[in-house]
Amino acid sequence: MNQRDTAELKRRLNPEKRNPSVICGCYTDHIGNPISFFEMPIYMLREQENEKYMEIFRKVLSGQIGQNLSPVAFPPESDDLLLRVRNSALKDETVLREFFDRLIAGIRAEHPDMQSVEDAQNADNWLILVLYDDMDVRQRDPNEEVDHENSDRAFSYFLCAVCPVKQEKPALRYVPSESLFRDRVPEWLAGAPALGFLFPLYEGGAADVNAMLFFTKEKKDAHEAFLKAAFNVEAVMPAAEQTDNFQALLAQALGTECSLNVVQEMHEAVSELIEEQQKDKDAEPLMLSKQDVARVLTEAGVSEERTEAFRQGFDATFGANAALPAVNIVAPKQFKVDLPSVSIKVDPKQADLLETRVIDGRSYLLIPIEGDIAVNGQPVFAL
Repeated sequence: MNQRDTAELKRRLNPEKRNPSVICGCYTDHIGNPISFFEMPIYMLREQENEKYMEIFRKVLSGQIGQNLSPVAFPPESDDLLLRVRNSALKDETVLREFFDRLIAGIRAEHPDMQSVEDAQNADNWLILVLYDDMDVRQRDPNEEVDHENSDRAFSYFLCAVCPVKQEKPALRYVPSESLFRDRVPEWLAGAPALGFLFPLYEGGAADVNAMLFFTKEKKDAHEAFLKAAFNVEAVMPAAEQTDNFQALLAQALGTECSLNVVQEMHEAVSELIEEQQKDKDAEPLMLSKQDVARVLTEAGVSEERTEAFRQGFDATFGANAALPAVNIVAPKQFKVDLPSVSIKVDPKQADLLETRVIDGRSYLLIPIEGDIAVNGQPVFAL
């Protein structure tokens, strides 16, 4: 999926248009025991309720592909439960209950039984929401105008959101009729989704029923246990873990050649590639193989010996045929230098101002002064 695909689906979730037809839900306690099941036609929701539900489902399509959003493929031998849910338009109660049971199994796998009474009392309940929609696919001509004559396809899909439900703390509330504050019974409130997914995958107006687009609120959490228990699929390595592993590999493979200059040049080169790719909204997110990165390292002056060590380390860390989202290799809008006692943030476009130098046997990080200087907002002079 690309930027245009996710944007097109998110526009369908405009509360004012009420495009989706129905929402179904399952509310469970902290260990996955169902408390209630419900079904709500969208047209019957009050305006504010509809806005809250659509906000939750838009979250499931938020973030960058490769970070918060990741395509997850199903093995050939996997069952067709998700396809049956989609094809039933959430109208087959038996299929829907089987689906909820799978998701509850995933929740239980991630949140095993509490070890103490206190843990159980503070645990979250869970709200599983499913939304069904059926939309006409709009084809565009080379001038980006909608081609109505060839826009004859439809895309049927559902979105699923798994939200923690937290109990409020006890509080006093004001009762106008009494002009007093009285004790209020704590309520259970649904939060933003911790995870969710779109099925099937949407690829330029076509449905890929062999994959889903999986959402995780935290980039460091791929929800391996949930995906394994619910769908028997392996999770993609979390974005944060990909970044950490790549940086560790680079430091180990390049050794003393992993210099500030090399990292600066790699950051600039990859950032330019990402920026160029993002200009085309129909383009897939930029993925880089070991050869792509090795080429950048060579151009930055890294020796062939160290570059080969990187290639071998890449295979061992990520797999011989792996490709990483470019946004997990560099953060285009960030360039930060950390020292044991100092952190320096630099505009990525000005990163080349930084340099290292050895003076009288001691290493220094040099930053040329251009313009005014302020410390905690206080203008100062460089003497």
